[in-house]
Amino acid sequence: MDKPDRDTTLGETHDFRRRSTVRTISERAGVSTSTVSRALNGDGRISAKTRASVLAIAHEQRYTPNAMARSLVTRRSGVVGLVIGEVDNPFYPELLARLQFHFSTRELRFMLLHVGARSLEEETAHTLLQYQLDGCLIASATLYSRVEEICFRHRVPVVMINRIAQVHSCGVSCNNFAGGRLASQFMVDAGHRRIALVAGMAKTSVSEDREAGFLTTLSEQELTLAARKEGYSTYLGGLAAARDLIANNVQLDAVFAVNDIMAMGVIDAMREAGLRVPRDISVMGFDDIQAASWPTYDLTTIAQPVDAMVQRALDLLFERIEDPTRAGEDILIRGELRQRSSVRLP
Repeated sequence: MDKPDRDTTLGETHDFRRRSTVRTISERAGVSTSTVSRALNGDGRISAKTRASVLAIAHEQRYTPNAMARSLVTRRSGVVGLVIGEVDNPFYPELLARLQFHFSTRELRFMLLHVGARSLEEETAHTLLQYQLDGCLIASATLYSRVEEICFRHRVPVVMINRIAQVHSCGVSCNNFAGGRLASQFMVDAGHRRIALVAGMAKTSVSEDREAGFLTTLSEQELTLAARKEGYSTYLGGLAAARDLIANNVQLDAVFAVNDIMAMGVIDAMREAGLRVPRDISVMGFDDIQAASWPTYDLTTIAQPVDAMVQRALDLLFERIEDPTRAGEDILIRGELRQRSSVRLP
């Protein structure tokens, strides 16, 4: 006769050949399987005494929920797909960390489907269907794909973070236009009049909205840009843009870069040329990534409300997991000024 396996760590004998299930718990507790399921899920219709008994037996038998079996009953996998865009920009890895934190606090799981700035292929969208994912979050300012359309046809809800939805899904974003206006007003109030702008990735709503907001406030103050350079949303792009401004002897007293990583490239180029920030020239960014507060940069910036964006995006997603027929909606959340030492004050 075969002997049960021994768990020498715990010093106890367990028969690992028989998996603990809702049925084995119900047999031991003397209640129905539906009562066990309700007790394990915290259903208020189950008495405290019964629930305590079921939980004790489940703990004793080392019961773990069978997610695959549960998904056959509920038609849900309990897993959300996650797409992350431009990892060259530190904002996105930081956003991923906040997403992971909020997923864990809600006891949820996610499957990372795609990382990077390359085009999001149709096969990625079909992964959502192959694994019966309950929904999808797309965190990117630039990715374009047919994901929204494919998911809409198959009733898989999609929520965009850091961009506004294009077709059928929802979007949660910082109010980038308002943030651009706030940055511009701060620079003007600080006495700056000869301001250059370093733009981000072309044809993205995030970069365009920040620039449009900045220019709108300048126009209201009867001011115009002293110069505009493309920075392509990268550190090296910001570095090259600032070097070009210096090489062409553009007379400036400030530079606004539409994201922090470009602003850091601008600061390093200015220092490389022997200019002091902010005594000789002020530099401002947008996003408030972790490195923005490092003493090396101490960057004045507009902070994206990342936690608020993530929580609202998850709320929108789960509302539509519960009711896939709900209409899409777009939500804009205002950013905040983070005043540090990279902008000279009067």
